[in-house]
Amino acid sequence: MSSTILRLACPDRVGLLAQLSGFFAQHGGNLLEVHQFTDSGAGWFFARMAIETRTLRLGLPALRTAFTPLAGELEADWTLREAQSRMRVILMVSKLGHCLADLLWRWRSGELEFDIPLVISNHEDFRKVVEREGLEFRHMPMTTESKAEVFAEIAGTFRDVRPDLIVLARYMQIIPAEICAEFKGRILNIHHSFLPSFVGANPYQRAYERGVKLIGATCHYATAELDAGPIIDQEVIRVEHFHTPDDLVRLGRDCERLALARSVRWHLDDRVLVHGNRAIVFRD
Repeated sequence: MSSTILRLACPDRVGLLAQLSGFFAQHGGNLLEVHQFTDSGAGWFFARMAIETRTLRLGLPALRTAFTPLAGELEADWTLREAQSRMRVILMVSKLGHCLADLLWRWRSGELEFDIPLVISNHEDFRKVVEREGLEFRHMPMTTESKAEVFAEIAGTFRDVRPDLIVLARYMQIIPAEICAEFKGRILNIHHSFLPSFVGANPYQRAYERGVKLIGATCHYATAELDAGPIIDQEVIRVEHFHTPDDLVRLGRDCERLALARSVRWHLDDRVLVHGNRAIVFRD
């Protein structure tokens, strides 16, 4: 069934849900799914509504125009789009391909529905894997001396392609603060640690040395502060006393794949709303 998705966040006040549902009822919209949450501490309201497109008396552009005055009155940050429209997703990878391979499988099988205009890598390792899928592979090598120049080129590529989402599928370079700011809420990173523990590099080795009993992975939006952006999902697995550092790496990669795939799906479905450094996730 075709649906139109409203995603909205605004200052809290009495009667918000009634105003929103009343607006769509006025325009013939049959509500298929409604999620709402009020953060009483922050005084902020979050909502996601799925409206049956068939019953709406206005097309999407006209519906957006009609909704704009109400959104302005509510001081809302909002999006309104057809659920069936496919987002454009750029994938970025370095020399570890497990997350890339997992996302490509889910994309090819139709489990995750999105378009991939290109895959960017600072290494050539996965060119054949990507091109075998009929996708563009763009090799953008980087050295310490060329980093600023290459990232300027990458930012230009983002502006040209205009992706709805950029997925750092184990892209092992720190994204500059200005790019994080320009594409705020659109750069998804998978970190091989249960953040905030063991930020940075080599978390599995440090976790092993610390003798932790749980390891995990964290998917979050990239921000100027390293590994500190709004967290969308985390996955954990138990560590036994006989596990070696290599075992932790193997187990951790399973966590990375799962946390990243779930987070991509929730972003594609407009189920993630960010307020400050928190992500509100209306899970499916």
